[in-house]
Amino acid sequence: MTPEDLKYTDDHEWIETRAGGTVRIGITDFAQQQLGDVVFVQLPEVGATVAAKDAVGEVESTKSVSEIYAPVGGEVTAVNEALADTPELINSDSYGEGWMFELKIDDESALGDLLDAAAYGELTGQA
Repeated sequence: MTPEDLKYTDDHEWIETRAGGTVRIGITDFAQQQLGDVVFVQLPEVGATVAAKDAVGEVESTKSVSEIYAPVGGEVTAVNEALADTPELINSDSYGEGWMFELKIDDESALGDLLDAAAYGELTGQA
């Protein structure tokens, strides 16, 4: 099920708008299913400045290694430290406890370029 209240990218990240111009980012349930069992996550450094579409980390699974991309530009304000010890949270709760990092975004209008749940569902064939 693709949550209706989030935005999505064609790189299979989800974006949750939070207070104060901050967004929380993770990978979608579709992406984690394609990856298989996640065994390691490399996240960006807090304080790093990233541009939209920058590779900011990696997700390693039993099947492959995939890049994590910044869906919008901004400054990394938080990372999910729990993923260091329990990367499998991405498999068990990709839209909740499996979140990856938060950004203070440079330009909130960039959120308008992202996909809504219906468009993401069409992209993945889950519409």
